[in-house]
Amino acid sequence: MNEVTVGIIGLTVVLILFLTGIELAFAMIIIGFLGFGYLISFGAACNLLAKDFYDVLNSYGFTVIPLFILMGQVAFNSGIAKRLFDAAYKYIGHIPGGLAMATVIGATAFKSICGSSPATAATFASVAVPEMDRYGYDKRLSTGIVASVGTLGVLLPPSVTLIIFGIITDQSIGRLFLAGLFPGLMIAGFFMVIIYAWCTINPKLGPRGQKSSWGERFRVIPEVMWVVLIFFLVIGGILLGFFTPTEAGSVGTILVLILTFGKRDLNLKGYIKSAVEAVRTACMVLMLIAGSTVLGHFIAVTKIPMLAAEWITALPLHPGLILILISLIYLVGGSFIDDLAFMILATPIFYPAVIKLGYDPLWFGMMICITVMIGVVVPPVAINVFVVKQITKTPFGIIYAGVYPFLISLVFGGVMLFIFPQIATWLPKALMGVG
Repeated sequence: MNEVTVGIIGLTVVLILFLTGIELAFAMIIIGFLGFGYLISFGAACNLLAKDFYDVLNSYGFTVIPLFILMGQVAFNSGIAKRLFDAAYKYIGHIPGGLAMATVIGATAFKSICGSSPATAATFASVAVPEMDRYGYDKRLSTGIVASVGTLGVLLPPSVTLIIFGIITDQSIGRLFLAGLFPGLMIAGFFMVIIYAWCTINPKLGPRGQKSSWGERFRVIPEVMWVVLIFFLVIGGILLGFFTPTEAGSVGTILVLILTFGKRDLNLKGYIKSAVEAVRTACMVLMLIAGSTVLGHFIAVTKIPMLAAEWITALPLHPGLILILISLIYLVGGSFIDDLAFMILATPIFYPAVIKLGYDPLWFGMMICITVMIGVVVPPVAINVFVVKQITKTPFGIIYAGVYPFLISLVFGGVMLFIFPQIATWLPKALMGVG
């Protein structure tokens, strides 16, 4: 068999192994090792396995992942999200669908210190859904918006997805953070428009809450300002060159720890729980990266990425249609495999083709992130829906009925970004220049 045939068989077997229940990281490691050994030699495969694991686990750059995950887990287990939700409610809770809008605002602010999509969905499922139940909100709206706002963590910094994409494609994490800011806020705005329109058409979905006085509103401003300050110190420090993304993760984690300690949000048990959850999640992500590295070296030997890039760019189609096809592949693949895992698996194959077509890598990253956002709320592998179902005990059918209207926002956001790439590329170029 030639190299390409071996590579195609290897990728097929990876998917088959995953469907049998084996973790994707281990499936990639096994097939990468065996495939490299078959094409080169068993000794070379052993050396490759040892070197790739050592390089990933010993890499200073990869420490940014556990640091930002720890930062998010501490914020997740503390009372920060509830205070942000309460602050947003004080300002807009009295308008139709106001509690649902407050969930969007609170989650958007919470994303500035938590890069995990499921963690955000879990937090606001615990905080916002009971409040919306108390005011008689329809379960479709309350659970649907909570599952949907969690997706904002894919785009808004400090996003773990953007960090991993930057590592895989050798792109500046700071520039990716900036590129995700406007698209993320734009989609959050679309969510609020959907809520307002839905509740205006059917007021029973989201009854008005109590109107707060201006005194109550002013008193909650400091709660928001602490989070805003941490965000600007972390992201601004990266942009101004005061520290690297890894150092920014350390600074952000320490600041969140200081904030939770000062507010007495967590006891010792809570801090230990946050650390354990962060280690577990970080190990999962790092194993995925190590597995994709091993598999990537095997795929590189098969020359599939180079041949795929040549084949894709030679298709008699408009480059825009080709990109749409690539996005659909990500979406379909993420429907059967965890979207983050599929992104790690597929990006090394399609990224060279996209660059050869002349697309901006930052913009491509944002397009892929939107497909990931759609994937985390679309069956069968819809992690955010599973999280909300587990916490609220709401049937899947009701949650999905609430999610579908917000999919309009995600799809429309993707279309807007496709037509106007400047939504993603303008801010990085304005603040960090070209390159």
